[in-house]
Amino acid sequence: MGKRSDFKRRPRDISPRSELIPQGDALEWQPHGLVDVIITNPPWTRSILHPMIEHFSAMRPTWLLFDADWVHTKQAAPYLPYLRKIVSVGRVKWIPDSPHTGKDNCAWHLFDQHAEGVTEFVGRAA
Repeated sequence: MGKRSDFKRRPRDISPRSELIPQGDALEWQPHGLVDVIITNPPWTRSILHPMIEHFSAMRPTWLLFDADWVHTKQAAPYLPYLRKIVSVGRVKWIPDSPHTGKDNCAWHLFDQHAEGVTEFVGRAA
């Protein structure tokens, strides 16, 4: 599993499903120069999502996959200045063999507290 000193550098999960991923709180994680960008499918619970946007986008450009409707809410307003790009993906099939997709439209959201400019929107491909 690597040296103990590597623990704070590696990604972690609150409920890991592999022994290769250490258990831990993502809000305590620091990249220490090991990564150029952060990419994750975060919990959609706003009390968890919003602190993750703050924490990660202050360190590195951060791609988060979650519901596309979020940008149309009042609660999104404090985070919109960090939002650089939205890439629409539509409804996601979360369970591979299921005949159904999810009921929420999803998008990748790129947050970066160190970049400026307008938010770019990329619509879903036909």
